Amino acid sequence: MDNNRKTAYQTLLDVESKKAYSNIALNHKIAVNKPGSPAFVRELVYGVLERKLTLDHYIDQLLKEGIDSLRIQELTILRMGIYQLGYMDKVPEYAAISESVDLAKKYCKGKAGLINGVLREYQNKKIYLTLPTRDEDEINYLSVKYSYAPWIIELWLKYYSVSFVEKLLDAGNETPPLTVRANWLKIRKEDLKKVLKERGFEAEDGKICQNALYVKGSKILDSDLYAYGLFTPQDEASMLVSEKIGVRQGDVVMDVCAAPGGKTTAIAERMNNTGKIIASDIYRRKLDIVDKEAARLGITNIETRSWDATRVDSTMNKKADRVLVDAPCSGLGVIRRKPEIKYKEYSKEMKLLPDKQLAILSSSSSYVKPGGTLVYSTCTINPEENEKVVDTFLRKHKDFEKVERTLLLPNVNGTDGFFICVMKRDELME
Repeated sequence: MDNNRKTAYQTLLDVESKKAYSNIALNHKIAVNKPGSPAFVRELVYGVLERKLTLDHYIDQLLKEGIDSLRIQELTILRMGIYQLGYMDKVPEYAAISESVDLAKKYCKGKAGLINGVLREYQNKKIYLTLPTRDEDEINYLSVKYSYAPWIIELWLKYYSVSFVEKLLDAGNETPPLTVRANWLKIRKEDLKKVLKERGFEAEDGKICQNALYVKGSKILDSDLYAYGLFTPQDEASMLVSEKIGVRQGDVVMDVCAAPGGKTTAIAERMNNTGKIIASDIYRRKLDIVDKEAARLGITNIETRSWDATRVDSTMNKKADRVLVDAPCSGLGVIRRKPEIKYKEYSKEMKLLPDKQLAILSSSSSYVKPGGTLVYSTCTINPEENEKVVDTFLRKHKDFEKVERTLLLPNVNGTDGFFICVMKRDELME
């Protein structure tokens, strides 16, 4: 049995049945199984996740009993097989089918014949398989074609045109570039760029942030350059938050939803490791990641603490020069990196997110000094979690005013989807 496909199968099964995060499950399975081609495994896993509803639509057409007759094990193997046959041009068709049959023999006893038959049926009939009729149900058509839960499409159609939404859906299925943030505490960006090229990587300047590099090459996170803390993987949209907050050396900064620490450490680097950053999160285990990252990067001005951001810490009232609220959100802006987000159900918890975000923003505003800066950011493309939260906050807190508001979109900016709002507190308040 091919170890690459076995690793992909086990990862997809964990994502589907255990609700594991794709990036965490994938990294774990690659570390355990040590497949010969991690790049192939990643392409297959993310490809299946990105196209899951489309693949299921085709499988349903190929089965007399319909897709509901399959167990998740059989369905996962069929998704993998059809993705290889339909979307991976470099994979020979015989290999896609035979390796899928081998997986079935191992993990789906008695179903190898079914897997073989469905894949050969797809091979012969794929040009005749159809999408839902757009005129009859446009939401269903877009849902199957681009493989998104219908509620996400309905949400975006409330705010954008159909043509714009299609571009946004399509962009969410693209593979994002690897972007890294040079650690100014240890190396200049130009020097890092030079070193990466000497090591055989391609490295080009970012488009938005001054210390961003787009990098191509394999196993960069296994390199000594990463271990020595010369850079951090981070999308430019996320990097931009640390630029917009406008820190100065010696500032007191509070990052109230800090884990896993990408923005926290970026702010620390911009402060030249001076002043103080209080990085909090409700879960101590997540803060351990922040501490570990800070140590790798040589950062010493971050103090981590466990704290519920909806509560006010009166000891910090009006003591921070800058406060960052990178609020928990639906994550609709990072679908390129976590495609399983596309299939989240619109739950009660999701509906209550704006209330939680507003509570965190309101509590955190207490820490801002007169004349200080408050930044609210999310990695979602949902105005109800973004503009509406900020507008409600500003109506209720007249001592704050909006300085600027930024929305980054994958189809427009080539970055993750991100919302950033910079606010300032009145200097004359008592």
